[in-house]
Amino acid sequence: MVRRIDVTGTGGVRLAAWEFAEPPKGRAEGDRAPGVLLLHGLMGRAAHWAPTARWLAERHRAVALDQRGHGRSDKPADGPYTRDVYVADAEAAIEQLDLAPVTLVGHAMGALTAWQLAVKRPDLVRALVVSDMRASALGAASQREWDDWFRTWPVPFATLSDVRKWFGEDDPWVERPNPARGEYFAEVMAERADGWRPVFSRRQMLQSRATWVFDAHWEELAQVDCPTLVLRGLDGELGRAEAQEMVRVLPRGQYAEVADAGHLVHYDQPEGWRAAVEPFLEQFAEETPGDREAVPT
Repeated sequence: MVRRIDVTGTGGVRLAAWEFAEPPKGRAEGDRAPGVLLLHGLMGRAAHWAPTARWLAERHRAVALDQRGHGRSDKPADGPYTRDVYVADAEAAIEQLDLAPVTLVGHAMGALTAWQLAVKRPDLVRALVVSDMRASALGAASQREWDDWFRTWPVPFATLSDVRKWFGEDDPWVERPNPARGEYFAEVMAERADGWRPVFSRRQMLQSRATWVFDAHWEELAQVDCPTLVLRGLDGELGRAEAQEMVRVLPRGQYAEVADAGHLVHYDQPEGWRAAVEPFLEQFAEETPGDREAVPT
């Protein structure tokens, strides 16, 4: 079962949160399950977390957030789409949904939001899962590549089959056929009068991306004091050397990798993702807020 809960973000922006509600196993009625907030990456949406949220809901209170500009949340034309507002939106969701102390599970941009929030409000955050997000600056060339890539999209797409085929096979960024990638992008399309178009503005996505690609984030990462799992797909965007350096920089870092997975680790290899993440989360499943300092690293 899933239910939508609206949250008020920075500046009154309406954010759609989705709670996957299954009675947590092994808990008496009235016991409070540990909260988990799932944060998607750029162009993603809360629905991409559905398989993860369903198994999480067996032991946790699992909530996925459509971040501003994405999914069913508001997409203000003039933004803002800065790091500060993304972090403040997640902070508002945690407080309004009474999830603290929460485990934040973030993919790509959502992972950066998670660790920046953990630095800003350590009192709210129990643990982090950082999935395929680099701490190094990507630079101006990366931003230009994304701008050029957006221009290659043959929108509108006539059918969802065309969406799946283009993003799974024909996209110049696809090295070999990837049906999961096609399905991922099919979930962020909506039918309009002239065909299928993304539910987000590509201009706003570039604005959002511009607020982090030019800067490195190592200093903030080193200030995260909660247990943090750095996870990568072997064929993802986060290389092994950088991921292991991130673990070294983190005061309480741990490392995991998923074979046969690309950037969309949780989506294209859900079983491998669960096998990597679940043992980490089990460390905190029975923890109460007052036990936080006793968590092993």
